[in-house]
Amino acid sequence: MSEVIGYTHGRGGRVPDRQNLRMTLDTPTTPTPLDGLKPDYAGGGIVNLMASIIQARGGRSDYSQLSLMPAGELARATNILLLVIDGLGADWLAEHSPQGILRRHQVGTMTTVFPSTTATAITSFLTGDGPLQHGLTGWYTWFAELACVMTVLPGVPRYGGVPYRKAGIDARRLFGHRCVFERIRTRSLVVSPNRIARSDFNLAHTGQAQVLPYADLADLFRQSARALRRDRVPKYVYCYWPDLDSIGHHQGMGSAAATAHLQRIEQALTDFLVTAAGTDTLVLVTADHGQVDTGPDDLIDLADHPGLADCLSLPLCGEPRAAFCYLRAGREAAFLDYCRGPLGGLVNLYSSRDLVDGGYFGLGAPHPRFNERIGDYCLLPRGRRILRQLLPFEQPKILIGQHGGLSRTELLVPLCVLRA
Repeated sequence: MSEVIGYTHGRGGRVPDRQNLRMTLDTPTTPTPLDGLKPDYAGGGIVNLMASIIQARGGRSDYSQLSLMPAGELARATNILLLVIDGLGADWLAEHSPQGILRRHQVGTMTTVFPSTTATAITSFLTGDGPLQHGLTGWYTWFAELACVMTVLPGVPRYGGVPYRKAGIDARRLFGHRCVFERIRTRSLVVSPNRIARSDFNLAHTGQAQVLPYADLADLFRQSARALRRDRVPKYVYCYWPDLDSIGHHQGMGSAAATAHLQRIEQALTDFLVTAAGTDTLVLVTADHGQVDTGPDDLIDLADHPGLADCLSLPLCGEPRAAFCYLRAGREAAFLDYCRGPLGGLVNLYSSRDLVDGGYFGLGAPHPRFNERIGDYCLLPRGRRILRQLLPFEQPKILIGQHGGLSRTELLVPLCVLRA
């Protein structure tokens, strides 16, 4: 960080005094929302949807209810089933299945959280908290207590190794989260893919819920229907489907494969509603984020920008579309100059503190370690660009679909409401 800027202590290292920071950057203190959008935590986002579900099932939430779906409307159903389709952005759904069952039953759109990514948003679905409370800020999150950048969902250090449990780490204690299933008063079930159903992350966030692993799309709905018919007590069923996101990553959301997969999902959902008829179930369908398709020309590789990499005390954390930067002492001036110079026009640069103050991560009291997990600055690549910084011996992954940023394509997700 620069010697000419005052400091206060916080986050991962020293933090520039905000008054001097504003003078240096000559930028507004509150970031201007990209596409005129920012995450909505006051009644129009996925965290508010979870507040409605929690309150409809006898629990309490610090967040306000979703204006599109108040708790009172949900409470009238015997069963509530939430299906999260990973990667199903609202704009993409409208374009690729305008007459499909999901679009016909879409009651509106919501914003996801920031960063708009699975690790952060799924944690909000499982806890009912915003990122500010649960503290997971992207696929790569700096855990100062472990002295490591973690891939939080697989639960392994970024450089490789064994998951939490095999390393002797109690993931539940590490996260310190209270899951939705411990906050509600009705029976709950989690329908999850075989490969992750009993992962350390999942088990740390399912509490007393019954976990039902499934093998494929048909089995997801088969397990769900059986759970609904097993008894007539009120239930909350959480279902997660990851394959659309995977197709988007590897083939692109503009691919024929992605559109064909959506058609499969919609047909399976149609069949499920017939099978579940008579169970008095309200089915809510939404997503954790949308995706933007990127190409080779969109890549900003820090291997081509050693001057920027030299300013960092840690590898870039967060996401390729929202990268948190931890600065070395004495290198802030060089960092800012580089962002204004060689990266000028390619990225938007924000103080991480300003993003917090602007409400991008949520409302209320923060997680005790939240400030450590957002670095000193956040780089948001413009357009469809992404940032990459590889560790030694780390092999690059060529992904087409990307997410994590604040574009409407990534941030807006649908809310579809169907009755069985």
